[in-house]
Amino acid sequence: MDKQALRERIWDDLETSGEARFPFPPHGRIPNFAGASEAADRLAATDEWADAGVIKANPDAPQLPIRRAALRAGKTVYVAVPRLRDEHPFRRLDPAAIDDYDAATTVGGIDEYGTPVDPGEMARIDLIVSGSVAVTEEGARVGKGEGYSDLEFAVLREFELADEDTTTATTVHERQVVDEAPTPADHDVPMDLVVTPERVVRTGAGTKPVGIRWDALGERIEEMPILDRLGPD
Repeated sequence: MDKQALRERIWDDLETSGEARFPFPPHGRIPNFAGASEAADRLAATDEWADAGVIKANPDAPQLPIRRAALRAGKTVYVAVPRLRDEHPFRRLDPAAIDDYDAATTVGGIDEYGTPVDPGEMARIDLIVSGSVAVTEEGARVGKGEGYSDLEFAVLREFELADEDTTTATTVHERQVVDEAPTPADHDVPMDLVVTPERVVRTGAGTKPVGIRWDALGERIEEMPILDRLGPD
């Protein structure tokens, strides 16, 4: 099975079924979906959420309710800068330092309210929330195709901010949960929790990647200051 063919199938299905939500079209992005708030509520009712004081979340629209719920629960939230392009490639949202959680958790608000931080300034991550285009009940995730979510995990692991025991979760529409997906590559991060508006699936996912796959990055190393600094040594 081809990953891009699976993405196109899911994007088309969400659009034609009417389950896609703004921004439109769903194609080429982590798609927003009807019930994203309910999925966030379901994640927030898990023990894994309760045990997490520090969360790393993606900046996409369907996970906006998760970012807001985290701040309201007093959790620190880290969000990566798109493509890790900044010298300080993460933004820290500190609930104690923010007076408008709704504004701070939007795509634009993350930059306005978030504090630019280097991995060396970050706290250890308890829970990583990722957006998905498709995911299986076994935890195999397919993103939008750029690979940055997996790379962000690898960077966190290089800095000992995440490891094998760090819980990974995604929230999706039921229509994004598929029976089959392409065999994950060794740098793909599996999801421990797959959460839809209707249910929580604990996947029993396998081993998480151990670090950065330098041989697969090529010229992208020079585009990301954090990678240029770390180097493939």
